[in-house]
Amino acid sequence: MKAMRGLALVLAAAGLTASAALAQTTRTNEPVSALKGHNSDAPVDVAADRIEVQDRADRAIFAGNVHVTQAELTLDTTRLTVAYSSNGGVQIRRLDAAGGVVVRSPTEVARGDFGIYDLDRKLITLIGNVQLDRDQNRVTGSRLVIDLDTGRAVIDGGPAGVNQSGGRVSGHFTVPKRSTSNSSS
Repeated sequence: MKAMRGLALVLAAAGLTASAALAQTTRTNEPVSALKGHNSDAPVDVAADRIEVQDRADRAIFAGNVHVTQAELTLDTTRLTVAYSSNGGVQIRRLDAAGGVVVRSPTEVARGDFGIYDLDRKLITLIGNVQLDRDQNRVTGSRLVIDLDTGRAVIDGGPAGVNQSGGRVSGHFTVPKRSTSNSSS
């Protein structure tokens, strides 16, 4: 009887180990944003047609063909307000973009009317006519939030009547071609 109980414990432990390994494999194979783990401490480069520095307000406003680069992340917009702190050197805290905002990573493109990149919280939020493209797949909605720590991207539909999606999220997804076999069951 003791031998049976010991065998049951060994089998249970082996089952738990196999389940944990399967769960780990499943977690690591989940598609996540290419921006997962993006270094929000990397230098930020900004180019624009015009800049206005409002030093007393700790902000700078860039206008016209604004292009921002941080590591593998790029952001293009019409107007960008950069909020910073100047305690012991300039530290960028937040980027507020308005007008045709496009955020690109190596494998994704996100678009919206307005964008907020909160460097302290490591969140990118796009609002208004949001579209997220990856490969041939597209999801649209009213608001997109990308968590740079986890790579999780969430799209909300927004209140009904605010945008074309009528308060709903919609998507277009490609399906990989399946091989057909003429084998009988």
